[in-house]
Amino acid sequence: MTRLNVASRDDLADRQFAFPQQRKEPLENASHVRTAIARFNQVGGVSDTQRDAAWKRILAAAKK
Repeated sequence: MTRLNVASRDDLADRQFAFPQQRKEPLENASHVRTAIARFNQVGGVSDTQRDAAWKRILAAAKK
């Protein structure tokens, strides 16, 4: 998996995250999308509404 350093992660736009408000689960490349899918159920501190929206963003990123 491609590792993001702090500076690279800070440069990503909010829309490039599955959970943009918390900036959790970056979706910048295929490796990160696969990781977001695998770890989706491990994300804490988000509401069901946020989780549903994030899943839609993850699936859209996976299709690309």
